[in-house]
Amino acid sequence: MKPKFFKTLLAASAVLIASTGMAEQRTLTINTDTSDPAPKAAFEQLIADFEAANPDVKVDWNLFDHEGYKTSIRNFLTAEAPDLANWYAGNRMAPFVEADLFEDVSDVWAENNLSEQLGSALPSMTINGKQWGVPYTYYQWGVYYRKDIFAEKGIEVPKTWDEFLAACAKLKEDGVTPITIGSKYLWTAGGWFDYLNLRVNGYDYHMKLTSGEASYADPEVGKVFDAWDQLTTNDYFLENHAAFSWQEALAPMVQGKAAMYLMGNFAVAPLKEAGLTDETLGFFPFPEITPGLPAAEDAPTDTIHIPANAKNKEDAKKFLAFLATAEQQSKINAELGQLPVNKNSTVPEDPFLAQGFELLSNAKGLAQFYDRDAPAEMAKAGMEGFQEYMVKPERREAIIKRLAKIEKKVFKK
Repeated sequence: MKPKFFKTLLAASAVLIASTGMAEQRTLTINTDTSDPAPKAAFEQLIADFEAANPDVKVDWNLFDHEGYKTSIRNFLTAEAPDLANWYAGNRMAPFVEADLFEDVSDVWAENNLSEQLGSALPSMTINGKQWGVPYTYYQWGVYYRKDIFAEKGIEVPKTWDEFLAACAKLKEDGVTPITIGSKYLWTAGGWFDYLNLRVNGYDYHMKLTSGEASYADPEVGKVFDAWDQLTTNDYFLENHAAFSWQEALAPMVQGKAAMYLMGNFAVAPLKEAGLTDETLGFFPFPEITPGLPAAEDAPTDTIHIPANAKNKEDAKKFLAFLATAEQQSKINAELGQLPVNKNSTVPEDPFLAQGFELLSNAKGLAQFYDRDAPAEMAKAGMEGFQEYMVKPERREAIIKRLAKIEKKVFKK
């Protein structure tokens, strides 16, 4: 009897231990700066969905404000690292990759076919042939224009640089400012440099320039300014634009005094609130300049990464795979009012988001915007120079020389 009793007791203990183990939850710690209402709501839903799909994992979410996050991320990646942290693609993630603070997640991409599903973002997530995070949202940049003014003037949507210049000439001749812009806060001028460089020299060169591998003294940069000259010297931009913020520069477009604006999709809401409609407001991609050059786009992209010092990398990789799915990216971006990176996702019924989704899903590369792709000191100097050039194009060569000098200091050349 005694041996049988002990066997029964041991069996019962084993069942109890097994069931207790199954009930225990592993902790997955996430740090984000998604504190604004829409991003916060999107992450709340994402985390709830992940926990429902993985009942053995409990997510511990640390929410930071934007500025606090930027100043603390390097510290917490080095010591007391979470299992996941949000950040940005391209050159913004490069310093953390180079400092061995982000984990290589190429296996997550390979096992979940992400190179095909998230293909447009693959170049901006790849360093040294490896992927270092997963993108989950972005938004398009491009040219917003007055459809009714184009129709009245008999102007077709330009696809090439010559067509774009012809449209500008026609508009100016008829008393309409071709391009509105408010460069008071500099970054709008950075958008013009980005697109001109992307269309003249291509994605790879643009990323080399903003990362310090290429130089502002290169003839390629001179070609960018050659194209820019065709706009600045013909007075195609809004007069006195350095006095206006980007929001204030919307007014001439609403009033019908200006016809085009190179801007991000966030401009659509205030333009519609001011009275424009889907019948009067349109969008087109920045036109081709160098024939046959694959078109890359500015698309600031938010991402999630696994810190190299994370404790629970197994569940962190599960979270990245979950985040990358078409279903989750559809839900996140419906809340954000932005675009999913997964090309199989669905997009809210909005003509501008639909155009942006098609544009970015087929892009040959995604730049993150000048002040994200370039280091802070170089970005500040660059955007100051671009705005100065747009006001005083005759200073072009002095500005280029100054930027070439600053880059030597910034990149320690």
